[in-house]
Amino acid sequence: MSNITIYTKSTCPYCHAAKDLLKKKGAAFDEVSLDGDRAAQMKMAVRAGGRSSVPQIFVGEKHIGGCDDLYDLDADGKLDALLAA
Repeated sequence: MSNITIYTKSTCPYCHAAKDLLKKKGAAFDEVSLDGDRAAQMKMAVRAGGRSSVPQIFVGEKHIGGCDDLYDLDADGKLDALLAA
């Protein structure tokens, strides 16, 4: 299973929804909380190609995007294969 990293903020409902989907899929992930950590948020934005909203999700080094992108992959039947790679 691929290494999954999700950048979040504790008050973000989209972050919670993305984590819920990953948990439902049985996917372990590393969560990087950006609460009050401006340097970590800037580092995430660089890694995410300038996107500064949360969540930002990575599977290995592949940038998935945000919550909607994750759910779109699932709806298209592509998320399970990506998580299993």
